Amino acid sequence: MATLKFKDPSPYVKGPQGAPPVDYLYARYLENIKMTSKEGNSQGKIQMALFGAGRAGSIHLSSMTQNPRVTVRYVVDDDQSKWIAIKSYWHLDNSEFLLSKDSNRVFQDAGVQAVVVASPTVCHEETIRGALLSGKHIFCEKPVAQDSESAERCYQLAARCGKTLFCAFNRRFDPAYSLLKERVRQGEVGHVQTIKVCSRDSPLPTIAYLRTSGGIFHDCAVHDIDIMCWVLGEYPHRVTAHEYAHTPEIAAIGDHDTVAVVLSFPSGTLGMIDLSRNSTYGYDQRLEVFGPRGMLTCNNERPMCGMESHIGLRGRLAEPIYFSFSSRYQLAYVNEMEHFLDVIQGKDMLKVLGHETLAVSKIASACEESARLGQSVELTWKAEDLPPK
Repeated sequence: MATLKFKDPSPYVKGPQGAPPVDYLYARYLENIKMTSKEGNSQGKIQMALFGAGRAGSIHLSSMTQNPRVTVRYVVDDDQSKWIAIKSYWHLDNSEFLLSKDSNRVFQDAGVQAVVVASPTVCHEETIRGALLSGKHIFCEKPVAQDSESAERCYQLAARCGKTLFCAFNRRFDPAYSLLKERVRQGEVGHVQTIKVCSRDSPLPTIAYLRTSGGIFHDCAVHDIDIMCWVLGEYPHRVTAHEYAHTPEIAAIGDHDTVAVVLSFPSGTLGMIDLSRNSTYGYDQRLEVFGPRGMLTCNNERPMCGMESHIGLRGRLAEPIYFSFSSRYQLAYVNEMEHFLDVIQGKDMLKVLGHETLAVSKIASACEESARLGQSVELTWKAEDLPPK
């Protein structure tokens, strides 16, 4: 009877308990129940075309086919041997498949409102120009073009045409990273003194992919640079980078598999990137922000997060972390597609701006130069190039 005095009233008297804001999946469930998240869909379905049905293209095709706002009107891919399988697997019975040489069919179709560009980088600029000049919005895998000058031309053309050119930096749309950024911007740790990103790839990419990837700085480090600058709301004024190739086959093509970067920011914050092409224990993705009031971290996520074993005297064993980017950032890919659709339907403002993607490319090039020269590289910024606060 000693604890009877602590007995609470009936939960039905107290009223229903609300879900915590961080339970984003429950929030989405409520949206589906109430059918509030797609308000304004009287505009009709958005007809879209996909350019490139490879590694990234298949991820976006999954988002497109499962989205009630989208109709996939065209798939443009030069590997005809995949067409029947793609059509069957994704139930694209009403979609038309084209070779890239026939892209004008897409551009001339006034019913197509948007295109997703996931083809090889060398094709991006031509596809973007064709789509913009025919009045279509663009969702583009990074990089927008092969070099910064070409990417800038694409953004300038998008501005003249009054169309959206969205570069898909998917980590910004990951729920954990988004929450960390929000809490940093609310001052939870105070002025950030250090920010660390650990990004170790899994599985080891093929040599064929690496030959055309643009190098570890522009293929991998750009994501780490972007997330760091996005969280902080500033760009570095100095970078110092070191690189090494432990894998002979990667060294033979003039690339590297291991990178360490220190970024110095005008506010005094120091950033550190630990990057590897080959993590044998899974896709290692960690972010830490430290300040005078404490620390925030995003640690590795696991597909079986609640599963543990206690067998014999081996201690507690957990299941492996996610194996690769496609599984770790699955929700981020879905969220970025939702954001793109919201933008072109006038429901949201674009959250990845052109000058931000150009800045990330500039920083990556500075890191590449620092590693090559063996010394720090200084960066200067115009006021109009600075990130949104």
